[in-house]
Amino acid sequence: MSNDSPGVISSGLPEAVAKLLADAGLGGWYSIRFLRSGGNNRVYRLDVRGKALLLKAYFEHPDDPRDRLGTEFAFSWFAWNHGLHSLPQPLARDPRHHLGLYEFVNGRKLRPDEVSSGAVRQALMFIGELNLHKHLPDAQQLPRASEACFSLAEHLACVESRIQRLSNLDDNSPLVREVLRFVRGDLSTAWNQVALGLHQRSLRCGWSLVEELPVFRRCLSPSDFGFHNALLADDGRLRFLDFEYAGWDDPAKLVCDFFCQPTIPVPLHFYDVVVQQVAAIFNDAALPTRIGLLLPVCQLKWCCILLNDFLPLGRRRRFFAGGKAAQEEQRASQLQKARQVLHNLATPALVRSA
Repeated sequence: MSNDSPGVISSGLPEAVAKLLADAGLGGWYSIRFLRSGGNNRVYRLDVRGKALLLKAYFEHPDDPRDRLGTEFAFSWFAWNHGLHSLPQPLARDPRHHLGLYEFVNGRKLRPDEVSSGAVRQALMFIGELNLHKHLPDAQQLPRASEACFSLAEHLACVESRIQRLSNLDDNSPLVREVLRFVRGDLSTAWNQVALGLHQRSLRCGWSLVEELPVFRRCLSPSDFGFHNALLADDGRLRFLDFEYAGWDDPAKLVCDFFCQPTIPVPLHFYDVVVQQVAAIFNDAALPTRIGLLLPVCQLKWCCILLNDFLPLGRRRRFFAGGKAAQEEQRASQLQKARQVLHNLATPALVRSA
């Protein structure tokens, strides 16, 4: 779609949409309506032959080499073809124009107070069913998840890199100066303590920081998995969405991200049951310890993610998705959220399994 206005179809793209519909066996007249912007992409509703479809226009930029369309479509195709229908059916894609066509799901976002044991059970069922098929040949063709980490050292390096990028902001505005004070001060202090703690606890466990997780211990992960990427469908079931970061990853990272995403938080009183059930899914008695080690690392990573709007590439994605850069009020809100995450950093009681 147009890089200038998300609600306007640029010249030449109606033909691309028509071809997508033809590829899905749904050619003919259609109407199109801009629905919303996400953090990265634009989302439209198509109506054709009395059927509602969802069209995604994916962010693409030379500074961001991720193939968001290819990753999401391949992951969705794999899951759907193996009988997992708790996600939208993928229908067609156009790599040239970065467009994907999917089933439209009638539903709504959960409210934070609706994150119940039933919702958590559906999320765990999705992960379990997905990984029943991870040994199959077509699973091996799926890519690594975005920021996949297979050693403790990789997990540490991932967060260190994010903190470095934020520490090097060169905008001299008052809000950015405030961000720099936070990143170079409280966040960096907490990070040094968490990294040292991981070193010490991994030594007690007899684990090497650089040893990679064996291939058979890795999992297929939706990545960025949580109830912020789910809809409560009209039939009362959850449908999971947005797999542009999906692929092979560390199961511990999957669990940590599940609890760390801030939009619709998963209450920590579900921590023990989720950890135990995921360890059972992957038949890995050491996984609870690994999760406990990595949870504070992941929390600090999410502090950094919340500050993406202050980075040039983050602003470009936001502009593409929403037609305008994040306003000062929104960026200030993100900084406050990051401070709150840091304030709630995992306590020794929570990570007692480590």
